[in-house]
Amino acid sequence: MTDDDTTTGPNQVRSNQVSSSVEVAPQVVFGLLGAGDRNLRELEEQLAADIHVRGNLVTLSGTPADVATAERVLAELVSVVGKGTTLTPELVRNSVSMLTNGSGASPAEVLSLDILSRRGKTIRPKTLNQKRYVDAIDENTIVFGMGPAGTGKTYLAMAKAVQALQNKAVNRIILTRPAVEAGENLGFLPGTLHEKIDPYLRPLHDALHDMMDPEAIPKLMAAGVIEVAPLAYMRGRTLNDAFIILDEAQNTTGEQMKMFLTRLGFNSQIVVTGDVTQVDLPGGAESGLRAAARILDGIDDIHFSELTSADVVRHRLVADIVDAYGRSEEASRFAQGNNRAGRRAAGRRS
Repeated sequence: MTDDDTTTGPNQVRSNQVSSSVEVAPQVVFGLLGAGDRNLRELEEQLAADIHVRGNLVTLSGTPADVATAERVLAELVSVVGKGTTLTPELVRNSVSMLTNGSGASPAEVLSLDILSRRGKTIRPKTLNQKRYVDAIDENTIVFGMGPAGTGKTYLAMAKAVQALQNKAVNRIILTRPAVEAGENLGFLPGTLHEKIDPYLRPLHDALHDMMDPEAIPKLMAAGVIEVAPLAYMRGRTLNDAFIILDEAQNTTGEQMKMFLTRLGFNSQIVVTGDVTQVDLPGGAESGLRAAARILDGIDDIHFSELTSADVVRHRLVADIVDAYGRSEEASRFAQGNNRAGRRAAGRRS
């Protein structure tokens, strides 16, 4: 904690218990505790030390190790609030996780990295893996963002694309995704080809509207500065001076992925996002995203960022759902392996 924000003073309570008083600057108390003390309640759940607040004085008590951890967390959260970030219970959980998982990361640095700001809303990474993903985009020409739903893969990539366009690092943004559907067929949908494809591109449009003035988007699209198109439209092109995002890449075939990656032109950057556990390709075909992770691993200037359920920034139940399905699939694979082993053993006996 900075000297002007807090002062601390541990006092011995019992042989194995200590107490520490932390004085928080008055201007950050409300942001630290949250509306209705919701951040304080989250802190009490996440930390082993007891927490008592009176005015702007926070008292921590518990074992020396627990109190030391609580002091570190409190110092980081005070710094986060002091830098203008709105603290939420979700960010409290993420901060505690960063400080206790041995990563050495500073929540204040991770949670205060501004990517884009529009109309009072600032887009920032909310977890350590998201920060690493954003840093990888800055440092590499091709980045693969792989992880479950809700981890910010596409949203953060889109924010970096808009940032690059605003900074004139590129001349255009190209957003694409394969028109592969879960249980539906494009041919049976009503309307023109554009109307059939639009539902698959709608998530990309929605993200754009979060980051740019809605009135400007149609003009930029008409001028070719922003292009949103199905993956098939990329064939035969060379994409120069562009920030290119391929979304839902788990639904590409190996041939489509190779075709897309070889569209890379000069002064361009590619971000590929997808979740290899959500493949909708017919006939059990191998995902082009999974194949790319195997084939391209280790190539310089190509980076693979792994996001997990711990990086989910939607409703907290989404992370629980992702974990539950992961455990179920792992159990199913284990059972299948045992069944195959049993059949082989029975065959040898017969």
